Amino acid sequence: MSDPRIAGASVTHFGKHPERTGRDLFAEAGLEALSQSGIDPADAEALYYGNFMGELAEHQGHQGPLMAEAIGLDVPATRVEAACASAGTAVREAVKTIRNGEAEVVVVGGAERMTNIGTAAATDALAIAADDLYEVRAGMTFPGAYALMARSYFDQYGGSHEDLAHVAVKNHEHALVNEHAQIQQEITVEDAMEAPTIADPLGLYDSCPITDGAAAAVLTTESYAEEHDLDAPVAITGTGQGGDNLALQDRPHLAQTPAADKAAEEAYGDAGVGPDDVDFAEVHDCFTIAEVLAIESLGFYERGEGIAAARNGETTRDGDLPINLSGGLKAKGHPVGATGVAQLATVAWLLDGSHPRADAVPDSTVGVAHNAGGTVASTTVHVMEVQE
Repeated sequence: MSDPRIAGASVTHFGKHPERTGRDLFAEAGLEALSQSGIDPADAEALYYGNFMGELAEHQGHQGPLMAEAIGLDVPATRVEAACASAGTAVREAVKTIRNGEAEVVVVGGAERMTNIGTAAATDALAIAADDLYEVRAGMTFPGAYALMARSYFDQYGGSHEDLAHVAVKNHEHALVNEHAQIQQEITVEDAMEAPTIADPLGLYDSCPITDGAAAAVLTTESYAEEHDLDAPVAITGTGQGGDNLALQDRPHLAQTPAADKAAEEAYGDAGVGPDDVDFAEVHDCFTIAEVLAIESLGFYERGEGIAAARNGETTRDGDLPINLSGGLKAKGHPVGATGVAQLATVAWLLDGSHPRADAVPDSTVGVAHNAGGTVASTTVHVMEVQE
């Protein structure tokens, strides 16, 4: 069994691209990833592609073969849908395909086009990742759902909106040098506290933006990389996936994310590492409270302790455990179907030293990517390590 090596990765600019189609965005990312990999596209044997709302935003289903065609591949192509965890789940499928010997070269990616349909329609489209019968029809939106989770956290463990403001400030600062980021804007705690309320206690700066964008990576075996003299020092050594009840009212608690607990435990066990071995992580901070829940599920903090991590400077680029050096979904942007692969690319670049924030983790050898769907009913966790 071979741990897949990341031979090439690419991310488009995340932001508003209303004039571009999803296939155009993915073609940019996919062709660049193939070019960077040094692999002949004819050697690719499969494509796994993450996308969530293509039918609603572009009236386009069956996107797997469409995206394979867009990057010049004649391979079996599978679209993977797991809400906001679509791309992370696509990565997991690609990892398994390489490990079980079905392929030596697999392209994995994702894309989402959202801004073309406007904020109201995009919010409505995103809501279908919740339980339509018991949540959406009652008026639930994801800002509202995460606001409930934040309130439950505060009630159970303590903390405040000001603690969450520090998460937003940190991630905006991290994104300042990320050319792919949608929001390259420094903010203060006062800015975050005084911003318009979206769903109490969450404000504008607690929420990720609506985003267009794409990401792609080329995975291969260690033997293929050696045979073709490829520069691919980063391997995916651990993969995990967890699930939970879709609707919040069907869960025993709102201030924990068991799906992420399960995914992290599986990924760590697969890689043979633990939370203490991790140098940094990219986590799914669709809302600031989501980052807090993620770093607790990943085992970096005990329950109730993650809320103070950003305020204490522990998860900043100068802290002991930098979180979301890309700017996270909060500032980098969140093109839903692409996010999991964008996280993968960021971790690989931080580990190989090519990311603009790599100076924050100069001797790092282990990074983690955490990608969540809905109110964390679906989660993938991937461990990546530098190989000798």
